[in-house]
Amino acid sequence: MSEARRLLARTRLLTLTGAGGLGKTRLALRIAAEVRRSFPKGAWVVDLAPLNDGAFLAQTVLTALGLDHDSARPALPVLSDHLADKRLLLVLDNCEHLLDSCAELTRSLLAAAPHLQVLATSRQALGVDGEHLLPVRPLPAPDPHSPPAAAVAQYEAVRLFMDRAAAVVPGFTVGEDQGAAVAGICHRLDGIPLAIELAAARLRVLSPRQILERLDDRFALLCRGGSSAAPARQRTLRAAIDGSFELCTPSERRLWARLSVFCGGFDLEAAEEVCTGDGLSRGEILDVVTGLVDKSILIREDHGDQVRLRMLETIRQYGRSLLDDGTGSGEREFAQRRHRDHYQRLAARAESEWLSPRQLAWFARLRLEHANIRAALEFCLSTPGESGNALHLVTSLWSHRIGAGGLEEVRHWLDRALAQAPEPRPVRAKALWIDGWLAHLRGDTAAGQARLAECQKLAERLGDAESLAHAVRFAGLAALFHDDCPRAVPLLEDALERHRALHDLADQWQTLFLLSLACCLSDDPRATELGEECLALCTAHDAQWSRSYALWVLGLQQWLRGDTQRAITLLQDALRVEQPAHNLLATAQCLEVLAWATAHTGRSHQAAKLLGAAQALWQSVGCPLPGLGRLMHHHNECRTQLQGALGDESFATAVQAGSELTCEEAVACALGRPHTPTPTSAGENAPTPLTRREEEVVDLLALGLTNKEIAAKLVISPRTAGTHVANLLGKLGFTSRTRIATWAVEHRAPNRQGPDRHR
Repeated sequence: MSEARRLLARTRLLTLTGAGGLGKTRLALRIAAEVRRSFPKGAWVVDLAPLNDGAFLAQTVLTALGLDHDSARPALPVLSDHLADKRLLLVLDNCEHLLDSCAELTRSLLAAAPHLQVLATSRQALGVDGEHLLPVRPLPAPDPHSPPAAAVAQYEAVRLFMDRAAAVVPGFTVGEDQGAAVAGICHRLDGIPLAIELAAARLRVLSPRQILERLDDRFALLCRGGSSAAPARQRTLRAAIDGSFELCTPSERRLWARLSVFCGGFDLEAAEEVCTGDGLSRGEILDVVTGLVDKSILIREDHGDQVRLRMLETIRQYGRSLLDDGTGSGEREFAQRRHRDHYQRLAARAESEWLSPRQLAWFARLRLEHANIRAALEFCLSTPGESGNALHLVTSLWSHRIGAGGLEEVRHWLDRALAQAPEPRPVRAKALWIDGWLAHLRGDTAAGQARLAECQKLAERLGDAESLAHAVRFAGLAALFHDDCPRAVPLLEDALERHRALHDLADQWQTLFLLSLACCLSDDPRATELGEECLALCTAHDAQWSRSYALWVLGLQQWLRGDTQRAITLLQDALRVEQPAHNLLATAQCLEVLAWATAHTGRSHQAAKLLGAAQALWQSVGCPLPGLGRLMHHHNECRTQLQGALGDESFATAVQAGSELTCEEAVACALGRPHTPTPTSAGENAPTPLTRREEEVVDLLALGLTNKEIAAKLVISPRTAGTHVANLLGKLGFTSRTRIATWAVEHRAPNRQGPDRHR
């Protein structure tokens, strides 16, 4: 810790290196917790373990920073601009499998952001100029022929074993008869934290002596069958996991292997869908999963009212090797196809329930499944004969586009799938209009027009009613983006009738929204009536996300008609949607028009601040500000009015203040609510407020202290300290001390002074 702090004072890039399981992640979290108050913008942790494609690295970092990137611009420039003037610590965890991409990203960000510092964890150096390395060593472990138990307990490896053992077997202590066995375990495992934790977990069914004996047998086997070139610590880590594998029943072993196809976690429904068959019935999955949780192979995590499960990456890779080598040559592809099928069905259900009360719930669920959706798409696009399935999957997700990573990523998958699946089918026509719509939204009108021409040609060739309806709507949309409302209106009217004949509510709503907007921008008297019909459709189906767009177009219509107060009321109502940061486009639209309306009420400073907030969101979204060319006149008119009222300097200051607000803060400002500075990371679920004592315990957990050490620090009993930790686990919805430490690094305010701040 001392060396890490010293190095961070003299370098902008510090990489913690070492073999898997040595605790690089935990060390990085503790370093971040201790130095974070030195960074005004805090410390941000980015877990790269679930990410398999370096192309999405910048997007993943943006998401970890709490920024939804739905952008025309590539993610890296957006990220560079965001960090350009900020002093913060970026923790990139698990870089080894994306080494070149991490090196390129780090090099670019350090060049673009002079006050940025990066703390990375990797099994090897990133190779970036100026990088400092800090090798992470195993914990000191005693010789197996060690002194009495009292002396054994002074070793860090033994203390870790005892702490984890006490969690499994309450009241566990190392007595004279067990000291040698515990010392032997820690010595044979070379002090590797993950291996020690796995060994301690076996105390559910074995004594320390039995664990040691099994490790002895396993080492002998490993030496005969393993690679002699592999480092000893990697062999002993493998041995520890082998030992956990031996404790599993045949069903648990089979499920462990199959679950390795998941990336970034999964729920019980997914496990049942993907892993049943050939020796595992659906009815027994719950019991087998429970067994794997008990053996610490699976980790339970709470996400609101949903329980998800995940594996440590090392455990997952072990399971993948079982899938490849131990259960038959076709087992891995079989599991991957089941995985693909599950997420295809999930995406189809999300699409079918798009205009429904479950709209926001599906949005949240698809965000959780982001890594799995990526894995399913990659499987489809790297396996012969599967590209058509990729088209079905990505086109089902477009309306929940953030579920697949934003506009840029959706286009990435669409481009690859369209190139690999040229067959003239309705799903290709659907993909063409979606990709063309996204191209127009990103300002790439040439690509959009090319997709329109191909979509129209294919739809006519197919003669499919749904494809023809999409093609007509696409033509109307393109005309709207080209500011040709006289052409857009009749095309959208035609498309609306076609979609109504097909009884597709989602397509009807989308077309109705575009038609009401086209009428609004062309002074068509039907604009308000169409907007209200659009809103009524949202209300009838309780589609809250879509409701924001309907209220926006009605607010815009009222403002254009001169009813400023009515416009403000509608726009503020639109901003009251749950989690506005998950719908940046609608939020940007509402803040933009609200700024215009507010300027007309004489509240110039407030209007300038809203204009700055909208400007920042437009930049994040990547749409041409403010979305459609015909509205740019009103934007420029508002700027001129506010500059005249405030003066150039005051106007610039207010705009800058607005641009620095988070999305939630900007919405609070627009609604006239007080807002507090954003915590160091945007958590999706705000935890229950903690008591003063609980806050102190959290600070100490973030530093890696045991219950006994916390008790000594706070002058309380170890039992009371343990009670506080248990209460925190329940209150924060976590399942391990490490999760509390991670939360502390990501969510605690940077100016906190630790547990001694009250004294």
